[in-house]
Amino acid sequence: MTTPLTTLTASQQGTASLDVAQRQRVDKILRHLPEAPDPGQSPVGTADLVEPIQRINGAMRPYGVEFDLDTNASRVVTRIIDVESGEVIRQIPTEEVLRIAERLDDIVGRLISQEA
Repeated sequence: MTTPLTTLTASQQGTASLDVAQRQRVDKILRHLPEAPDPGQSPVGTADLVEPIQRINGAMRPYGVEFDLDTNASRVVTRIIDVESGEVIRQIPTEEVLRIAERLDDIVGRLISQEA
């Protein structure tokens, strides 16, 4: 007869082995990514990010994770997608935040132009 404690321990062991397998998969993907540039190098432009993001998307698409460049703000947008339906479950930053950031950039640009 199993007690709740032994059942809990068995389920925790199953979860721990699942976590290890997930970590191993992520580590394997990360090993194939290029090294980060030295801080002394020039900043990376948007065009430099297109190819690495496409490679990352190729590796992460089966897991429902997608990365995209927001062309207006030069930000990376992360989406969690339902693999079966293709529906976006979560987006970071949200569409609203991207629109607010775009508007703030416009306002700052106008203020600087008017003061100059």
